[in-house]
Amino acid sequence: MENQSGQSQKKNSNVIYFLIAVVVALLGTDVYLYMQKNKSDTKIVYQNDEKTRLQTELDSLEAQIEQVNLGRAKMSTEMQAKNDSLRTKIKVLRKELAKGKLTVAELSHAQEDIKQLRYFVTKYTADLEELKKENTNLTVERDTLKTNLASVSEKATTLEKKTQELDAKVKEASAIKVGSADVVAYKIKNSGKEVEEKKAKNAQKIKINFTVASNTVAEKGLHDVYVRVIDPTGNLITPADSGTFSADAQDLQYTYKTAIDFKDDGSGYTIDWLYSPFQKGTYTVILYADGYTMGKSSFTLK
Repeated sequence: MENQSGQSQKKNSNVIYFLIAVVVALLGTDVYLYMQKNKSDTKIVYQNDEKTRLQTELDSLEAQIEQVNLGRAKMSTEMQAKNDSLRTKIKVLRKELAKGKLTVAELSHAQEDIKQLRYFVTKYTADLEELKKENTNLTVERDTLKTNLASVSEKATTLEKKTQELDAKVKEASAIKVGSADVVAYKIKNSGKEVEEKKAKNAQKIKINFTVASNTVAEKGLHDVYVRVIDPTGNLITPADSGTFSADAQDLQYTYKTAIDFKDDGSGYTIDWLYSPFQKGTYTVILYADGYTMGKSSFTLK
């Protein structure tokens, strides 16, 4: 009896040990499953956090490109192409990150792409800054050239003005001038002899007798001489064959035109002018040569 009771107790002990082993095994399985699940959740959380960080990185890169893109109109064709390429690359990466769940390999690949993209954007920005610096230097050089050109142009204008003034002075200095002059009216007899006349009704011509002042600057040779005769009423006498000329910076009409041979030797000259009828009063005779007033005189008829 005692032997049977001992065997029964031993059997019950084995069952208890077995049950304990089963419970321990189950607990171990639960712990393992929990750890695996926790590890998986951690992995998903890590992937999601990394995905968010990469998206933020893309936002930063795109903002940087947009900032430099404000000066796009000043970019070279090569830089505009690079700008478009970077923007396209960002769109592709955004599309990849928009997928549901990225594998470790895909996430690693995206990280590497963004790392490279960051390098290119940084270099791209540096290139644009260098281009901006070059443009600034070119602008400074251009402005300096403009200033220098304006200065040279101003000096050239001043020099040209002085040259013109000098030319005018030389031209005026080289114009021949009357030394002395007088005008006498004459009557022509039937025999052709000329006699001095003081009466207007008998006068038929005038003789303008004059000398030319010495002028070493004036050109020796023929000089055109224009005569203007103003009648006693203040009107210019203009025969049918009269014309115009320029003198003293204005266009004038002449009464008579001739030429003299200037030799700068003190020679006297006479200009004959036929005209009738004369009227009573004082006539003014003005001579012009070389673009300036040469001199004037007058005569009176009764």
